[in-house]
Amino acid sequence: SIKPIALGVDTSLAQVALSLAKRNEDDYITKNPLYENYPRFNELQRTPADSKPAVWWNLKYKTRWLSDGSIVQGNPIFTNFLWNEIGRGSDMVEMEKWLKQVPQVQSSAVIADRIIGKPYMEIEIDREAIARYGIRLAKVQEIIELGIGGKRITTTVEGRERYPVRVRYMRELRDQFEMLGRILVPAPDGTQIPLSQLARMDYRRGPQNIKSEDTFLVGYVMFDRKPGFAEGETVEAAASFLKNQIEAGLLTLPPGVSYRFAGNYEHQIRSEKRLMVVVPLCLGIIFLILFLQFRSTPTTLMVFLGILVAWAGGFIMLWLYQQPWFLNVEIGGQNLRTLFQVGPTHLSVAVWVGFLALFGIATDDGVLMATYLDQSFKRLHPKNKEEILRATVEAGQRRVRPCLMTTATTVLALMPILTSTGRGSDIMLPMAIPAFGGMMIAIVTMFVVPVLYATVRDFEQHASEGSKH
Repeated sequence: SIKPIALGVDTSLAQVALSLAKRNEDDYITKNPLYENYPRFNELQRTPADSKPAVWWNLKYKTRWLSDGSIVQGNPIFTNFLWNEIGRGSDMVEMEKWLKQVPQVQSSAVIADRIIGKPYMEIEIDREAIARYGIRLAKVQEIIELGIGGKRITTTVEGRERYPVRVRYMRELRDQFEMLGRILVPAPDGTQIPLSQLARMDYRRGPQNIKSEDTFLVGYVMFDRKPGFAEGETVEAAASFLKNQIEAGLLTLPPGVSYRFAGNYEHQIRSEKRLMVVVPLCLGIIFLILFLQFRSTPTTLMVFLGILVAWAGGFIMLWLYQQPWFLNVEIGGQNLRTLFQVGPTHLSVAVWVGFLALFGIATDDGVLMATYLDQSFKRLHPKNKEEILRATVEAGQRRVRPCLMTTATTVLALMPILTSTGRGSDIMLPMAIPAFGGMMIAIVTMFVVPVLYATVRDFEQHASEGSKH
């Protein structure tokens, strides 16, 4: 046993560790099987008593080894097994073996619930035996319930408190398997019959816990993806692999047993279906707002073109983040790939949310430019092509600085998100990447919108002149 240590105000953790090791190195450290495979820890026996850093290093070495292991990190993917009969668990272990063979799955992270393995005591009443003694079945069940589980017979009242009173056999009369067979069951004639003569008692393996979902019994097989693979890609590969094994007859699911993929993947599928409605709706609302602003379909389409340009810029930035040469430079001893966390980013729900945010700000430059072009043309009333070009250039020159300021403020606001490493950064970073790339490319709209605007006005003027002639 470890003796207590009196801790003073100035007692450090290293001193406590040294005292523990010194007092118990013969009885604990060298004899504990947990450490027998690690000879470095046994060097404590040869470490001088005043060498506290050596003791502390060994304790940290042990702690690091104990904390190391194969666990599912991040958001695990679940394979739900559904069945309608208690006691099935071998199917999940078999599925665990096959999932480890999927190339996209991290084999060390595949963990199946161990359903079977807990011992259960079953008491099977012999109906012929109780009929021979004239004992009713309900009577035997009542005696078993009363002797083993106990029965509530009354409630005590102590002021405002209530306490139930239960009656059952003493612990020493029911804590062993053989003692339960000595429970006496009274017959109608007053004879006391041992329970062992009226029932068969046996231990059987059963489920360690019982889980249910949608009225079906359920068990889970957790697994995770390898680095570089998306969750959807991993699940599709696992589903295809299991389907091929079932068709080949190598994997057999008993009748009444089914499986489906759940967890974070299930949430992603649900979100993708919702985004299939939200994204078109968002684009439609933006187009309607722009049309109410300009009251002109050609001008609205010009400004709306900025969304398509920004959309392309977002995908370009996602592609650049997957290239090993992108931002692979050092400035002031800091690698930009590490600073901006450059790495493969899969097309997840967070990325689409970033695109939705991009759609709302991608039209800012176009709105600034088109609004001033409308004002400039209303003021100057150009009559020919030269005047149209002069009005367009004048409006463009006056709105270059506001457009650049709008884009710069948005890009600078995204910098803290792109460089963040704290809690929630794994969600915010995929949202910021498409917005950052889209706004960098959307700058071209301050050149595209004036050109298209001048072209449309020139076409409208020629069309009006042709109609007059």
